[in-house]
Amino acid sequence: MNVPVEHVLTLSAILFTIGVAGVILRRNAIIVFMNIELMLNSVNLGFIGFAAAMDSMVGVMFVFFILVVAAAEAVIGLAIMVEIFRNKGTLNIDELNLLKW
Repeated sequence: MNVPVEHVLTLSAILFTIGVAGVILRRNAIIVFMNIELMLNSVNLGFIGFAAAMDSMVGVMFVFFILVVAAAEAVIGLAIMVEIFRNKGTLNIDELNLLKW
């Protein structure tokens, strides 16, 4: 049983839209970070959908590289968030002004 590409792309677009809305509306850095990961995974879903429809492995290779970069981003991003929380005591984006002199 094959799922039509239109359904996969619709789900991918819905997930991406939820991620964008979460980045715009939320103020907690961890929630924003999770929404960015959701957006990356929705793009991966689109790549996999196209790869399955075209019977090609190119989309799967793109997904592999995106997941490797996302894993490195997660490690570095969470380490930065832990350090910010230790210094400032909050992860609220509105209250962070680390780049100001």
